[in-house]
Amino acid sequence: MKKMVLLLVFAVTVSCLWTTAYGEGASKEPVRMAYLQGDIHHLPLWVALDKGFFNKRGVKVTIAGIFKAGPELMSGFSAGALDMGYVGGAPTVTAVANGTAKVRIVAQVNAEGSAIVVGKNSDIASIRDLAKAQIAIPGYSTVQDFLLQKALGKYGIDLKTVRIIVLKPAEMIGALRTGQIDAFIAWEPYPAKAVNMGVGRILIGSGEIWKDHPCCVLAADSVFAEKNREKMEKVLDAHTEAIEFIHKNPDEAMEIAAKYTGMDQGTIRDAMRNVKYTHNINIEGLKEYAEFLRDLGYIKISDPDAFIKNLVH
Repeated sequence: MKKMVLLLVFAVTVSCLWTTAYGEGASKEPVRMAYLQGDIHHLPLWVALDKGFFNKRGVKVTIAGIFKAGPELMSGFSAGALDMGYVGGAPTVTAVANGTAKVRIVAQVNAEGSAIVVGKNSDIASIRDLAKAQIAIPGYSTVQDFLLQKALGKYGIDLKTVRIIVLKPAEMIGALRTGQIDAFIAWEPYPAKAVNMGVGRILIGSGEIWKDHPCCVLAADSVFAEKNREKMEKVLDAHTEAIEFIHKNPDEAMEIAAKYTGMDQGTIRDAMRNVKYTHNINIEGLKEYAEFLRDLGYIKISDPDAFIKNLVH
């Protein structure tokens, strides 16, 4: 009898542990989310948090990291500290291709939304004038790195003549003001901020370099995506609702962006004009990213089509 009681207790204990790890208890665990600091591309996340779109679907989202650049955010996935994150498509492709992170792209966040900025009184009048210039990018293998090289290549500029350095977007405006760099390319709202501070002017928007190009995506840890499909679908529903809210309520969305970035509403308003929010994944655009990164030697993949097919959830 005693043995039967012990077995029963053991069975109940195992059942409770299983439920906590994989069943009802697991469904109550918050989604560990991350995004990039001051990046208004990630406004859909801030709107969803501010308007309670996650909560109304019964999903708790906790911010587990605010990073300064995409490669740093991908390291959060590598460390097992994140479930989902708003991040650039290029660093996502790079990390997965190089085996440093196991994630899936589950939605797009925006198209376009970056710009090349030069000094307000600079003699640089066109892309051709960037030959021999010193230009800051937020990181190698980022979307901005891709766009800059695409723009320079379009005008036949030898990349070897251009001096490219890596700076965090928050550091770029000061470097431009003091003449340490001739130009920079960054995501919004940093281009708009440079203009509103009287430091720079927009040389060309990323939409002019490559119309409707994909930029940021919503990525999910591969294991999390497989084991928490219902929860992830609810996050995606909230993400889609947030994008619809931005389109229908731009002024209120602007106020939310100002709150999360600490920037003035005038800067945010100008920045939002340069961003196209969408949840629809641009498969062909991601494939072009992958081919570009492969050709530069950033990643090694034999079949971009198959790679992107496996990457997108």
